[in-house]
Order: sequence, then C-alpha cells, then structure tokens
Amino acid sequence: MKFTIARRVVQLTILGLFIAGNIYGVNILKGNLSSSEFFGVIGLSDPYALLQLFLAGFSIGSASVIGALIMVVFYALIAPRAFCSWVCPVNILTDLGAYIRTKLKIGKNIINISSNSRYYLFVLSLIFSFIFSIAAFESISYIGAFTRGVVYLSGSAISIAIIIICIEAFLGKRLICGHLCPLGAFWALVSRFSLIRIYHNSKNCTHCNKCKVVCPEMQVLDIVGKQSGNIRSECISCGRCVEACDDDALNFSILKFRREQ
Repeated sequence: MKFTIARRVVQLTILGLFIAGNIYGVNILKGNLSSSEFFGVIGLSDPYALLQLFLAGFSIGSASVIGALIMVVFYALIAPRAFCSWVCPVNILTDLGAYIRTKLKIGKNIINISSNSRYYLFVLSLIFSFIFSIAAFESISYIGAFTRGVVYLSGSAISIAIIIICIEAFLGKRLICGHLCPLGAFWALVSRFSLIRIYHNSKNCTHCNKCKVVCPEMQVLDIVGKQSGNIRSECISCGRCVEACDDDALNFSILKFRREQ
C-alpha cells in the first residue's frame, strides 16, 4: 500500500496547495492544472491544452510556451504517465469507482471499447481544434472542470465526481482513464523514454498473475511471465503491480532501458 498512500498524499497535497493559493493567498501554487504559478515566479502550463490552443489559432505567449516545455520535460523524464496516477485528481475518483465495482461484483461492461480509443480521441481533438478554432478537449475536459471546482471550492465538483464514479462503477472497467482520456494518450506518447520504469524480471516470475489482477492498464503487462524488460509507456506508474508481486519480479528501476515489447 505504500505507493498508493504516497500517490494520495501527493494528489491531495497539490490540491491543498491550489486551494491555499487561490482562496487564502498562500503563494506556493495558484491557478489550476491547466495554467498555474509556482511561488508566483515560475509559470506552468498544460502542454496538451497549449497545443490545442495553438492549433486553434490563438496567440501563444512565450511564458506559456516555456511553462509547457517545463512540464513536458519533467513528465517525460520522471516516469510513464506520472501525471495520471500521481497528480490528476480524477484518478482518485476512478479508483473509487473501480473499488465500488469490485465490491458490488460487477463483471460485465455496458460499454466495451478498445484502449486505443484514447489515441483516436487525442488525434481528433487536435484536428477539431484546428478546424473549429477551439481547444476541443480542453473546452469539455472533465479533468479541468473537476479540478477547477475543487481548487475554487465550487459545488460543481461534487456533481462531476458523482458522474465520474458512476461511469467507472457501472458502465465499464477503467473506462475513463484506461480507454477514453486523450490526455492519458498524450502523456503515454511523451513518456516513452522516461528514466524511472517498472522492470520485469522473468527469472523471478512464478506466473501467479497477481499483478494483472490489480493493474488498471492490464495490457501493459503483456511481457509478464514471458521475458524480462521494461513495462510499456502506457503504464501509469502507480506501483500496484510492484506491491502485489511477492516474487520480486516487478520493481521500479532507474536507467534500465531495454527493448520494449
């Protein structure tokens, strides 16, 4: 549970700092996940949102570009999709929905779509941004809407949270983060060469499949039990598989770059 607890601490701390900055004037983090200021000096921007704005034809300031580059470099280097499991507050809701689904023993998906759908939606969001001159995903982003609701203490956050939890619990397993989120697709593409990766040692694997039971992106564990190597960049670096593995076959590793399968 150590990685799960650490992730929750990081996620809630970031939200707490935004609330402290936006509501009470504490000058550490102000704004939201789309655009923020760190200590009132360093501007940070969501690179995916900025890309949409650029394609929509909006003028992009140099400060926003620098802020987006900082975020790209940070998340590209640290670990695959670290934003998704360590920062994004929607992850807390989808995990709760998955927990409810498990407790209610709901096995059947009402909606069945490929995990590749998020990549199609990612491409479509860029095309629509260019054609219709709007930031296509950003204008309807549940991530942005929920985050803004939380950090500005708006009641809308409760309604959005209930909808997301219900979708995850009753419509499909890991439907939002695992199949629909174009932001997750963006970070998966960006973080293909991250420094911290989960590494599988096939010599230690006993084929118990405990890792696959708990993994929210089970397709990334396709090499488990077959060969050693780094887990694919669609992994959200949540550490659940590491916690579940009793055979020391899965561990976070630094600079162990080997061919991905």
